[in-house]
Amino acid sequence: MKLNCVVVDDSSIQRMIIAKLVNNHPNLHLIGDFSNAIEAKSCMSVHSVDLIFLDIEMPVISGFDFLDGLKTKPQIIFITSKAEYALKAFDYDATDYLQKPIAVDRFNASVKRAIDLHLLKQDTKEEEGEHIFIKSNLKKLKIYTSKIKWIEAFGDYVRVVTEDDSNLVLSTMKSFENDLPKKKFVRVHKSYIINIDKVERFNSKFAEIGTTKIPLSRNKKEDLIKALSYA
Repeated sequence: MKLNCVVVDDSSIQRMIIAKLVNNHPNLHLIGDFSNAIEAKSCMSVHSVDLIFLDIEMPVISGFDFLDGLKTKPQIIFITSKAEYALKAFDYDATDYLQKPIAVDRFNASVKRAIDLHLLKQDTKEEEGEHIFIKSNLKKLKIYTSKIKWIEAFGDYVRVVTEDDSNLVLSTMKSFENDLPKKKFVRVHKSYIINIDKVERFNSKFAEIGTTKIPLSRNKKEDLIKALSYA
């Protein structure tokens, strides 16, 4: 097993050092190394990346700003020369934090942690079913997609309604739609995305989930019928 990696550091010397460590590790595959976050993000739009070795202090876009702009985040190993960033790094769920200059044994220990975490997530996904993480009321919540009934636009937020409760998430409908399994969720209205497994009946105007009637847009009814036929 190999983790696909990118290195992001504005120092050409540091990039070369980290890239060499990655290339010498049997469980890592280097996709690319980049001097800035813009180039890295462009690469990640076309390549699957499991792990980022990320410098924090970079011009224009810092490592933290780069992560804030990602919709889905791979594992992160932060790299910096300043220890005072450590606490903030772990607020970003960092896998580890390496301080320059990087020792080989410390690098290998970080990679082992990343591999162990990757394997644990794979096992958990197989055992517990597909899930997403949402941030609501400053807490990160694990939501199983099979339990989601519908998602509803709510001003600058979306409301995620599950079998157990509902939570407000700061997000756009389009962004949230991209995180959901395409075969199970359908946008049936500008303000609603529904789990087709939860639909009990529908007509030309509404889809019914329990006692709730979800409005259907005229041009979305066919999408629902098609999705239900493949379910």
